[in-house]
Amino acid sequence: MGLLDNKMIDYFDSDIQRKVPKQVWMKEEMQAEYWEKGTQSRQSKQQWFKVNLDILMKRMRQNDSDVHILQWMHGCEGEMQPNGKLQYHRGKDMYSYDGTDFLSFDDSHSTWVATNVAAVPTTRKWNGVQVLKEYTKGYLETECMDWLSKFVELGKKMDTISPTVYVFSKNARLEKSIILQCMATGFYLKDIVLQIKRNSHILTNEDGVSTTGTRPNGDETYQRKDCVEILRTDMSSTYTYTCEVKHVASGMHVEEEWDHTLPSGSGPIVVGVGVLFLVLLAVLLVGLNKKEFSGECL
Repeated sequence: MGLLDNKMIDYFDSDIQRKVPKQVWMKEEMQAEYWEKGTQSRQSKQQWFKVNLDILMKRMRQNDSDVHILQWMHGCEGEMQPNGKLQYHRGKDMYSYDGTDFLSFDDSHSTWVATNVAAVPTTRKWNGVQVLKEYTKGYLETECMDWLSKFVELGKKMDTISPTVYVFSKNARLEKSIILQCMATGFYLKDIVLQIKRNSHILTNEDGVSTTGTRPNGDETYQRKDCVEILRTDMSSTYTYTCEVKHVASGMHVEEEWDHTLPSGSGPIVVGVGVLFLVLLAVLLVGLNKKEFSGECL
């Protein structure tokens, strides 16, 4: 897998034998050639791992009926300069076997260092290949930094992706009440302001507002949902309920209004914004409707 500041941006799927994007901006910005070459490289390394796992197991006289793990991590770290450019700070090219450090590349001395006695034959062999040491050092300090700079620039688009906002209502446990819910989802930076208002007055937990808080989705984006239980008569009166969302990173500031349509007795009704994901959202709401309202935002 490829990581940018600890966030996965792509990975090799060994089931379909393809390198695939993990972030939307990677899929949109990287050309087909990147994925083709990446796929070929990962398929080659898959075979490399298979061969070398067998070598290490024999070297350590291990039973091939047991599970053993060979891991490889390589990459670079850059420091942002006043001119906005990244400058090489340090590189990493290291291996571990069964969870224990095995060997690593010392970039400052251009040499492989064994951190496990079983790695001594490997370091002796690899240090004898000058072109391998030169390539490793060059990759970490130059090619890796080029990729890092490119991904950092592309990754800034994560911060500017605006959340999608949904406002909807559902039946409460008590027939005389309904639950208003506001959800913002699909944003990367966690800082977000979400407020439910009645006639422009911000409602608080003292008014019965509850929140899930900001929590992760399954794709490394975040979501937040706030809700409040009100009387059905409030929706048919002169009260106006709105949901205000502010996401500073993307510059988004919207305020969506609940219409005065009441949910039927058979289930919730989705109102407000959003055509995409309507089917998914409806399924979510039906699932939520099976639970009794407990004063918390479910």
